[in-house]
Amino acid sequence: MNPPLPSSPRLAQILCLLLGCCLLAGHVRGADAPRIVSPPPLIDLSFGHEIQNAIDRGLASLLASQNTNGWWSTQDHVAPTALVLTAFMGEPTRRFRTNPPAALTKGYGFILGAVKPDGSIYRTSLINYNTSLSMLAMAASDNPAHDGILRRARAFVVRSQMDLDEPGKMDSPYDGGIGYGDKYAHSDMNNTLTALEALHYTRYLQSGELTGPKQDVNWKAVVQFLQNCQNLPSHNRQPWASDDARNRGGFVYYPGHSMAGGETNALTGRVALRSYGSISYAGLLSYIYADLPRDDPRVVAVLDWLRSNYTLEENPGMDLQGLYYYLHLMTKALNTARVQTLELKDGRKINWRREVALRLINLQRPDGTWANTNARWWEKDPNLVTAYAVLSLDILHRGIQ
Repeated sequence: MNPPLPSSPRLAQILCLLLGCCLLAGHVRGADAPRIVSPPPLIDLSFGHEIQNAIDRGLASLLASQNTNGWWSTQDHVAPTALVLTAFMGEPTRRFRTNPPAALTKGYGFILGAVKPDGSIYRTSLINYNTSLSMLAMAASDNPAHDGILRRARAFVVRSQMDLDEPGKMDSPYDGGIGYGDKYAHSDMNNTLTALEALHYTRYLQSGELTGPKQDVNWKAVVQFLQNCQNLPSHNRQPWASDDARNRGGFVYYPGHSMAGGETNALTGRVALRSYGSISYAGLLSYIYADLPRDDPRVVAVLDWLRSNYTLEENPGMDLQGLYYYLHLMTKALNTARVQTLELKDGRKINWRREVALRLINLQRPDGTWANTNARWWEKDPNLVTAYAVLSLDILHRGIQ
């Protein structure tokens, strides 16, 4: 069994946020929402030990693969190092938070060395992505010395929210979202999700903002951007939005572009974009962070698409591309939405926690790492993918026990 939470109220709050255990608590599912049953967590100590063993082996492999200068995978981006550190901080026994080894201290030093005067945290490019993931790693450390850095980073992320064309009008489909920054001139779903997570999981700092208004994004604009990325013509009036049952409710990467491509109507020439798995879970998570209730038709629609396309064999619509990121976002999204048993469109009731955990355990390699056979989105990098897998198992371990 897990030991009790540390006595620090601040740490307890951070852990609750990072594990998604307090969201949607007051939302009531509407009559038209997908049928989701949430029984108490299953007590299975034996399976919990299996998950813990997989976590331990994964973290041991990460300790062995760290560069002597404190980073993992690359010195050009702090994001992989931040993901690894967050995985260590979420480990179920909490031993790395109470007694962190020198390797983790060095890893945090690498991130702190990338802090910029404007509040951003990056080395070469992908500014918002690196900043947001670094914020999550620092929040997970429960180190008050990071608070000032996190407040400045929050302000930077808030300033990064896009408002193109005429200010305040939400007249561009990209308005309200957040992109990579730098040379990337538009918002997208992945960067928006990562930024919203960083802001949500550091909201405990808002009580310390003593002067001026609290730093926060325009949430109405956020929701507008999210629905502009959803295949839901009732809320998204862009010509590419598909009402086909295969795509309806799912998400694309940014307005007008899907990593899964599109389909052209032979008679009309109209192009409808295809929904795909990982980014549809990103859409569900983002709607939750934006505090949409579960019976909102946009939330109902994305849950319905995800129920129709549930699989652990691939990233739906993308084959093996981004498989581990898909499993990671699935774990975070369904956990945050407080789903224990998921009833699929064909009537099957899925204990998705057990299934995802077993899938990850079976995919672990003999040296304790995970890696994709498909290189898209850096997923042949064992450090990055092992971080995704351990972060997922950290969450799954708590739900199963």
